Amino acid sequence: MEKQQTILVAPLDWGLGHATRCVPLIHQFLNQGHRVVLAGQGVSLQFLQQEFPKLPAVALKGALIRYSGKQNLFLDLFLQMPKFGFSMVAEHWRLRRLVKVWNITQVVSDNRYGLWNSKTRNIFITHQLFIRLPKSFKWMEFLLHGFTRMLISRFDECWVPDFENQEDSLSGELSHGKKRPKNLRYIGPLSRFQDFQPTEASSSAVEIPDVLVLVSGPEPFRNRFQQQMELRFAQSTEKVLLICGKPGNELRVTGCGLRVVSHLPTYELHPLLKHTPKIITLAGYSTLMDLHAMQRTAELIATPGQTEQEYLVEWWKYRNRIESEK
Repeated sequence: MEKQQTILVAPLDWGLGHATRCVPLIHQFLNQGHRVVLAGQGVSLQFLQQEFPKLPAVALKGALIRYSGKQNLFLDLFLQMPKFGFSMVAEHWRLRRLVKVWNITQVVSDNRYGLWNSKTRNIFITHQLFIRLPKSFKWMEFLLHGFTRMLISRFDECWVPDFENQEDSLSGELSHGKKRPKNLRYIGPLSRFQDFQPTEASSSAVEIPDVLVLVSGPEPFRNRFQQQMELRFAQSTEKVLLICGKPGNELRVTGCGLRVVSHLPTYELHPLLKHTPKIITLAGYSTLMDLHAMQRTAELIATPGQTEQEYLVEWWKYRNRIESEK
């Protein structure tokens, strides 16, 4: 029997996606008899605390990423690079204290490059091994990919939540380039719905709308997208449910048939994803893994200027996985 490990799980606080895809891993660790400590900040940590209320949770600050949606994402992030560099160093040193206090033996970091420690086994989770840049910055991709490989090499393993065969993959070239990290391991898609077993009571208690809108991503763009969707369906005669992607219990009824909720737990969201006739969502990778797990189609919208999502929309069109729109 494998010796019990104390595993720290820390997702990037960029919407809820990095946290939601950690859910099946946490269940797996617990089923294997390991101890799990949740770490993070913002809505991602709030989400994990709601999903696993009995697990210990600690604050572990990282970069506070903001994206306006008014220019391309790369330029927005490039202007925040000094802050990212400082945050990476700061979270690395904060981790040293947590490792000592909680006797951590393994660290699972979802897209947080500074979370590795010389005294633990270190796992890095990402689907973006080969980040795509806007056309005007394409010449920088080679340098960026090399820098990314260097950062990932500090970890013992790099887990990619996708299929190894590119033709079957959900992320395409984002995780299937030529010069891959030597510590790479494809672990298959991760979705909190993949092994979820709904009860008859939880499924029957949920009212199924005509349209389900999933809002996600960093502020302030997340809020702008929500406002656009509320305006789109303000006068709709259809029953529309808009989920804001912000853990909480807020419920608003606006317009004719539009309901807006801040967040829904997994057991309530599962029947909605399964049975709602039409789904509208941004093309975040974690959401795509959820759609794959549920075998659903959706209207996909790429975040303006976010080359990752623009590529994913085109890749899913090419693979005929879903009918998608920008």
